[in-house]
Amino acid sequence: MSIEKAIESIQQVVEQERDFVVGLTRDLVRIPSVNPKFEANEKLNREPEVQAHLARVLEEIGLTTQQQEVFPNRPNLIGTLAGSDERSLLLNGHVDVVPVVDEAKWTVDPFGGEIRDGRVWGRGAIDMKCGIATMAAAIRAIGKAGYRPVGRIDFHAVVDEEAGGFGAAHAARTMPKARAGIVTEPTWGDILPAAGGLEWVRVAIPGKSAHAGWRYNTIYPQRHDNPKRLEPGVNAIELGTLFIMALREFEREWGMNKFHPLLPPGITTINPGVVIGGVSPDADGKPTLLSNPAIIPDAFVVDLDLKFLPQEKKENVRAEFEAFVHAFASQHGFLRQNPPRVIWELQGLHFPPLDTPVDHAIVQSLVSQRKALGLPVEISAMAGVCDAAHYSGAGVPCVIYGCAGDGLHGIDEYVEIDSLVETTKVLAATIAEFCGLREI
Repeated sequence: MSIEKAIESIQQVVEQERDFVVGLTRDLVRIPSVNPKFEANEKLNREPEVQAHLARVLEEIGLTTQQQEVFPNRPNLIGTLAGSDERSLLLNGHVDVVPVVDEAKWTVDPFGGEIRDGRVWGRGAIDMKCGIATMAAAIRAIGKAGYRPVGRIDFHAVVDEEAGGFGAAHAARTMPKARAGIVTEPTWGDILPAAGGLEWVRVAIPGKSAHAGWRYNTIYPQRHDNPKRLEPGVNAIELGTLFIMALREFEREWGMNKFHPLLPPGITTINPGVVIGGVSPDADGKPTLLSNPAIIPDAFVVDLDLKFLPQEKKENVRAEFEAFVHAFASQHGFLRQNPPRVIWELQGLHFPPLDTPVDHAIVQSLVSQRKALGLPVEISAMAGVCDAAHYSGAGVPCVIYGCAGDGLHGIDEYVEIDSLVETTKVLAATIAEFCGLREI
């Protein structure tokens, strides 16, 4: 049988048994798996139960499974369908979800998995338990149609994506590398082979503490021959404010001069997300005394969310940013002698860039299978970041492709049921084309 006929029979299984992917999505939504870094509650932090349920499903459809404990009681689930390395394919999704916000405003039970208006509702429905369900349903349909992929299938259901992707980073570091990967984050049917890199970086700006009662001695001219003149303080918060103003212009310069064909202009943002000023800095420059405004502060930190382009190298980006900080400091007498510190990978977070060529086989397979179903094809890039970054950083070319829905990280989250089925069909066909098939 030709590959086209085989794919047609596989997609018929998906359509005839569409209740499988819908039911699995509902099952996963009904097991709360809120990331405990955001909300610690044993009734909500049930990632191990999600993984146990998935393991049973994967084993029923022919995969072997193992678990990796990334953090205490927070395991990755690794499923494997044996096959050749040469045509191997990674499928990835994350099981952790963000907390329910403003529950009183929800019109459905956040963990009820309700079906209404052609949608499955609940926290994690679109971000991204639907993606995990489509991965399992695609593999199942191939087997139900009487085929098995020639290439090895690696199924990674990982923890902690919402807090930095440490589950995927662990899996990418410890498991065999596939020839390519698909991360099933929601993309509304678009094909995303690129995403920028992300750094969390701290700039710690020093000052010199002094009594605020003598602030006038710092900011107004005084007679230097006055023997009673106290040594002036240097207000780190004011220097930090000047830094943030300069940073805005530096961000604008990046936005006007850095481009990627699949991303909107200005994507290289540098967001000041956390600002702390006060007295007595710790080893990382963060002030430890925040309750006494009668002291001229000697410590200011700003924590930044810094994005860079898919084609850029982190070493070059870091060097550019550090040169900017140095140039800013050189304009201020105190900072020339006491330069700010730049601390990278704040909280251990770093997302490598993703820049899989559009003509790569895994991208083109998704394109051809959408076209075969008469679906529109849109190739773009992810404005944010996801676990594809960690596999890309480990040398696995990835593409992001998934379902349609709304409410992710918000109220009344849902996934479109028709999109669940459509995505499963495209994934199954792509697995068939990329990995090859043999009859069983």
